[in-house]
Amino acid sequence: MMASENPSMKLDPKYDHYDYPTTSPNKQSGHPGHTTPEQDAQVYQLRMKLEADGYTERLDTLTLLRFLRARKFDVALSEKMFVDCEKWRKETDLDNLTRNFDYHEKPQVFEYYPQYYHKTDKDGRPVYIEQLGNIDLAAMYKITTSERMLANLAVEYEKVGDPRLPACSRKAGQLLETCCTIMDLKGVGISKVSSVYSYVKQASAISQNYYPERLGRLYLINAPWGFSGVWSIVKGWLDPVTVQKIHILGSGYQKELLEQVPAENLPTIFGGTCDCPGGCAFSDEGPWTDPQWTRTPKWAKKDEGQAEGETTIDNENVNPGTIPDSGAKPAAAPAPTAEDVADEIKPAPAPQ
Repeated sequence: MMASENPSMKLDPKYDHYDYPTTSPNKQSGHPGHTTPEQDAQVYQLRMKLEADGYTERLDTLTLLRFLRARKFDVALSEKMFVDCEKWRKETDLDNLTRNFDYHEKPQVFEYYPQYYHKTDKDGRPVYIEQLGNIDLAAMYKITTSERMLANLAVEYEKVGDPRLPACSRKAGQLLETCCTIMDLKGVGISKVSSVYSYVKQASAISQNYYPERLGRLYLINAPWGFSGVWSIVKGWLDPVTVQKIHILGSGYQKELLEQVPAENLPTIFGGTCDCPGGCAFSDEGPWTDPQWTRTPKWAKKDEGQAEGETTIDNENVNPGTIPDSGAKPAAAPAPTAEDVADEIKPAPAPQ
């Protein structure tokens, strides 16, 4: 059902211009199509406050609902989160970066840190895969820089929002706002923990502060010995809704994983049957590459007035990395709220 035909989702024609379904299959209060009159009023209140402050973009209902859910519908906290996000977008020139960034070193980086989107799970959501076992930041910094790695993360989050999720929503016939993530911990030993953590923590700061409500399911597979014990303690600190999204699996993960991801969509290295020509990690297969479901993303539709004076992206930047290695102290990230604790293990998006 398309947005214009959706009777259960309150839309404002001034701000809401969707060409994909807008009712969420998640019927929990606060999700699109399942809001209370009070929550609808909070969307309006947040929008009016932001508009009064001079903000004109990303004021659509689905976006504002994500920020409100991330802050338990506290309008003041949601406003701060949105404003901080907009400041970061401006500082990073994100719209221009998304249109022009060329991650040409991707194949070399993948030798150490494969990250990619690959088809969909049984709910129709994008499947995102990370393999952390071979991460070697010292070697990676001979290929790329931390600035480019973090720039790529931001660009990929933009591509999750458009075109990936809209294409999946069109194909599924219902609004999909989250991804199904597989993090393979095989080979992540004690010697790598500090360097991997320093990178993931900084990448997670982008996720938790600027792209709320994108985690659907998270499967941590090949979890090392002792991980389950730590998790049994940590999950007691988390919101039960978040805990339900996270699945800690050892080496015998295939049965449970295949209950969520069809075998034909799961790469053979994880027990599936998919073996894309050239490798699943580089195929970018999914509804977002199928002309039947995908559309030109909004960020690619450059306004005529932006042609002059548009910043040139330096795709050859080889400045020293700023993400610390295992012997350095990680750069400080904004302090997360209690609701954000779980996001510390949220993965970075795949290079494109």
